[in-house]
Amino acid sequence: MEPSGNIGDLIARMEEMLVPLDREDDELQHFHATYLRTTRAVKEEIERLGFLDNDWVERWDVAFADPYLVALDRWNRGEPPPTPWQIAFQACRDRGLPHLRYVLLGINAHINYDLPQALLAVITDREFDDVEHVARRASDHERIDGILAGRVAAEDRELARVEAAGERTFLDRMLQPFNRSGTKKFLKEARRKVWANARQLSLARRAGPDALARRLAELEELSRARVADLRAPGQVVLKLARRGFGVELAA
Repeated sequence: MEPSGNIGDLIARMEEMLVPLDREDDELQHFHATYLRTTRAVKEEIERLGFLDNDWVERWDVAFADPYLVALDRWNRGEPPPTPWQIAFQACRDRGLPHLRYVLLGINAHINYDLPQALLAVITDREFDDVEHVARRASDHERIDGILAGRVAAEDRELARVEAAGERTFLDRMLQPFNRSGTKKFLKEARRKVWANARQLSLARRAGPDALARRLAELEELSRARVADLRAPGQVVLKLARRGFGVELAA
């Protein structure tokens, strides 16, 4: 699968891929649609020139989408994707989870596993050593955090629209404001850890392909292990807000 040329091409591809997911009532549609709407919001901010380096953010956003799209393509062809994605895709195929859990499984794979690699793809090792350069990139990263936070309520309403009757208990509805606040908190926490992981991957890349492969395998395992928290019963968002959602490679 060829990577998308720009964010417009990426959105068109994701819209096309959503059609069979929706037609077949594949539970993956919920993560995919959430990701698509977020990507549209990032595109709108780029068009408003809302970032310090809008061209870089577009390259980064396209690079960020590629691991998910490649993993999904491999899954659809019967080939094993990286473990975090395999778990997410298999859960969607097996069904039986609350809709929120499908989205969280996708977020785990995409943020904890894919995002550090996307940063590695658009920041050179020399740039990682430039404090001012990294600060500019981190500022644009934080602006995207703001976009994500601004979408939490809308995405919660989208989930509520597709959930089965009784899927949200009375307690769920009572805790809704806290769940939305908790989602914003754990997303910001996870994305902060992404930078530390990207730096560790950069250090490994300098040591050679084998060193980088070992660190990527560690990241894959950490992301796989996070699944236990996403499957556990109870108020998952509040637990993640308290305990943390992100994973972190040892320095």
